[in-house]
Amino acid sequence: MEQNEKFEMPVCECSHVHEELVDALKQQTPDDETLIRLAELFKIFGDPTRIKILYVLLEHEMCVCDIAQLLGMSQSSISHQLRILKQASLVKFRRDGKQVFYSLADEHVMTILSQGFDHVTE
Repeated sequence: MEQNEKFEMPVCECSHVHEELVDALKQQTPDDETLIRLAELFKIFGDPTRIKILYVLLEHEMCVCDIAQLLGMSQSSISHQLRILKQASLVKFRRDGKQVFYSLADEHVMTILSQGFDHVTE
């Protein structure tokens, strides 16, 4: 497809509503609050810096100093992004003396990242 060509979606030309299917899916659809929370989660994944942080934490737990050095950013910037990721329950931390090490919160975060990478690289 050339750049100036528009992609047109096919249009359904029938006016028959499949009531049983629609009713069944209405009952299965999560409530608005849950869907809003899911949308907010995906907004957090919409920031390239946060994705970089999550990616490095997918490989190994790290402290703010190491993440900042690796990504070429200030510790303050990294701390700010980690705070957002922590509030969204995407990362967790552990203290070791004066150092704080961050890692992914759980297997769900690993799965989301892994499947996202699989999708964009296929």
